[in-house]
Amino acid sequence: GGEWGGAALLAVENAPPHRRNTFGMFPPLGAPVGFLAANGLFLIIGLVLDEAQFLAWGWRIPFLVSAVLVGLGLWVRLKLTETPAFLEAEKTEAIPRVPIAELLTRHLRATLAGTFGVIACFALFYLATAFALGYGTKTLGYSREAFLGVELVAIWFLAAGVILASVLADRYTAARMLGIGFAGCIVVGALMGPMLGSGSLVTVSLWLSGALFVMGFAYGPLGGWLPSLFPAGVRYTGVSMTFNLGGVLGGALAPIVAEALAPRGLGLVGVYLMAAGVLSLGGLLIVGRRAAA
Repeated sequence: GGEWGGAALLAVENAPPHRRNTFGMFPPLGAPVGFLAANGLFLIIGLVLDEAQFLAWGWRIPFLVSAVLVGLGLWVRLKLTETPAFLEAEKTEAIPRVPIAELLTRHLRATLAGTFGVIACFALFYLATAFALGYGTKTLGYSREAFLGVELVAIWFLAAGVILASVLADRYTAARMLGIGFAGCIVVGALMGPMLGSGSLVTVSLWLSGALFVMGFAYGPLGGWLPSLFPAGVRYTGVSMTFNLGGVLGGALAPIVAEALAPRGLGLVGVYLMAAGVLSLGGLLIVGRRAAA
């Protein structure tokens, strides 16, 4: 549960002071890279194999290929050392024995801010990928391969958004870029009903590409912003806890709520997405200028 947070800290705490958000974009950039690799492979397998072959054994191929990445990840973990910021904190301040208790008693405001700040990007991601794929194939009637192809194109816009927002965050602060992303989430939610529900593959493609580009702004700067909320002694726990709590609230609930609301109108799913954007804007307001990053 702490891998993303640990990766963000390693990137940010080893970065030059004026490039922390740029370095912090690499953990968020893993999402579009992983989606392209996994779903691109699924798409190729789906085009090569018939449905019976795919269901019998073809679906296992991507998981077997991922074993290589597991080995690579293990090798990286064995080579890691503590960051300079944490080593300095060990010398100059007492490291809490129970970091979660420290967070809830002395850093509750930052913990709430970080949790709310993560909700929008997860809600947007799962609605624009998992939910949209199901809606496109079951309700709109497109083939799985055709809609996966559309989503793979849209994911490139997510990667572009992550990179652009993170680079700009070093100039204009991560909080401002996140604010643009969260506000954009509200706009995307308002457009979800008329665009995703249009039935036109071109219009659906435009909505997906725009939604995931906006997600890049709501996600990329988190790599620099979340670590800025906490002191070094509890930073790892704080980033990991807020990222995962926000992920559960924004991501785990989104497909369930969307499936329940969709029969009553796709616009209601859009309202849910708008609410996620408002909650994340609230996370920025909780800490204000204190953690502009």
